[in-house]
Amino acid sequence: MAKIIHSMIRVFKPDVSIEFYNKVFNLEIAERCDFDGFSLIYLGNSESDIELELTYNHDQKEPYSHGSGYGHLAFVVDDIESEHKRLSDLGFNPQKIVSFNSFAKFFFITDPDGYEIEVLEKFGRFGK
Repeated sequence: MAKIIHSMIRVFKPDVSIEFYNKVFNLEIAERCDFDGFSLIYLGNSESDIELELTYNHDQKEPYSHGSGYGHLAFVVDDIESEHKRLSDLGFNPQKIVSFNSFAKFFFITDPDGYEIEVLEKFGRFGK
């Protein structure tokens, strides 16, 4: 049996990304590994065993393009309205809240590198 342990995204300005993921999703640095030419920064919190790996290539001269293959990351929260307000008040400009029948209630927010992130209310399939 396999267990998912992390997902990786490439970041252009690691300090800006670390601050974003800390303020928006309460992710802290679990470990940082600096190598010749690149750094791996693992972020996590006590809510989940899965980590987000930020890969920073030291010689990257411009922001990454995401191509047509990237979809989104997803996080779940207890109260979608209060989380939307909190992030709006912090100036992160989340998109409007959408209700998708009785399946999900969510909004999207964009990180500093342009990655789309879905924020879902804890409910039904997403209530785990």
